[in-house]
Amino acid sequence: MNSKYPPEPFRIKSIEYVKMLSRGEREQAAKEAGYNTFLMNSEDVYIDLLTDSGTNAMSDKQWAGMMMGDEAYAGSRNWFHLETTVKELFGFKYVIPTHQGRGAENLLSTIAIKPGQLVPGNMYFTTTRYHQEANGGIFKDIVIDEAHDPIIDLPFKGNVCLKKLQSLIEEYGADKIAYVCVAITVNLAGGQPVSMHNLRETSALCKKHGIRMFMDATRCVENAFFIKEREKGYEDKSIKEIILEQFSYADGCTMSGKKDCITNIGGFLCLNDEELFTQAKELVVVFEGMPSYGGMTGRDMEAMAIGLKESLEFEYIEHRIMQVRYLGDRLIEAGVPVVQPIGGHGVFLDASRFCEHLPREQLQAQTLAAHLYIESGVRSMERGIVSAGRDKDTGKNHCPNLETVRLTIPRRVYTYSHMDIVADACIKLYENREKIRGLKWVYEPKHLRFFTSRFEYV
Repeated sequence: MNSKYPPEPFRIKSIEYVKMLSRGEREQAAKEAGYNTFLMNSEDVYIDLLTDSGTNAMSDKQWAGMMMGDEAYAGSRNWFHLETTVKELFGFKYVIPTHQGRGAENLLSTIAIKPGQLVPGNMYFTTTRYHQEANGGIFKDIVIDEAHDPIIDLPFKGNVCLKKLQSLIEEYGADKIAYVCVAITVNLAGGQPVSMHNLRETSALCKKHGIRMFMDATRCVENAFFIKEREKGYEDKSIKEIILEQFSYADGCTMSGKKDCITNIGGFLCLNDEELFTQAKELVVVFEGMPSYGGMTGRDMEAMAIGLKESLEFEYIEHRIMQVRYLGDRLIEAGVPVVQPIGGHGVFLDASRFCEHLPREQLQAQTLAAHLYIESGVRSMERGIVSAGRDKDTGKNHCPNLETVRLTIPRRVYTYSHMDIVADACIKLYENREKIRGLKWVYEPKHLRFFTSRFEYV
């Protein structure tokens, strides 16, 4: 192994056997799932890169903590451990537990958006935009233009474009903006980070006009690593110090504990405003559960508190980022088109270049994900037209500039050898890409269609 890629900072104590189906069996499994990787059975998957959400391997300390779960309906000691940990590491005044990140998104959207208000953000995310629009908000993209170009290589490709934000304020007025939502990192741009300088400048612009700024903090530890690696003045800062400064520029955040807290379920909403906190605390009872568990068990909260601390260890996050980068580097060296630079949680195949022989209406990313599974048993995820959904007013498909397939790496689950298998499969498929056939819809749900749509070959 090249010293450029650090070895695993852990030993394996428990294993789960997986199997590889024959090609014929994989073809049948894909057909039965309507060529939608979300609808496949996990036991039919050899290497599962569908998502890094809740697919993590927990540590011995986390499993030990699970045995100390206080399952009281209210006032669990595990909740107080989690609350104290989040306040210490994130620096916010108030914490509301939720069953996962989208529970926090729902709460924030409900209490902070008035119908007709704008919600500017550095690129949309599927569930985030859904909750914003369901509560009458209008999403506006304010990410830098380069984020929509898969080829341009910038260190902080997820940055907010301050000119775009200023233009929205001038055109609509500050009172027309519910809040600014800054994702760290930017998922659909390829897991791209936001610089500390940009967070500071965005926060200053918001404060100048009396606009709240909330962060989607799902992969905040990954963002902190990139700041340490790439931003002058932070090379000697600890991940913990960088995390705390990141959040000092925000009025709150939503968090999916299923990512950087290295757990399998859970999330939370952080706030500094007491009035918003009171509203959120009242609503969490309606949607999630008591304000002292929010849809989680005591054991889950304990595992999350421990996992959050573990995620700040440099050896952990360095290996995490470099394992993803290893896969990306192998694909780049072989000429496979990917979104560059390689981000924090996965490698994004550029389906528009990979499947340039297919018209876009034949769903290039969806069909590429299906063919990758058939060829190799590797499950991935479409991130293009299907995920983008339809305009709620016109009914037309949103057509994002990026049409990608996301190879998302779970935390502490796979080895570099697994990454080699994935790389070899992608390279082989790319060499025979003209054989990839397009797909069309046979079933399309009204909401978040990428989860349950079904397709067939054109």
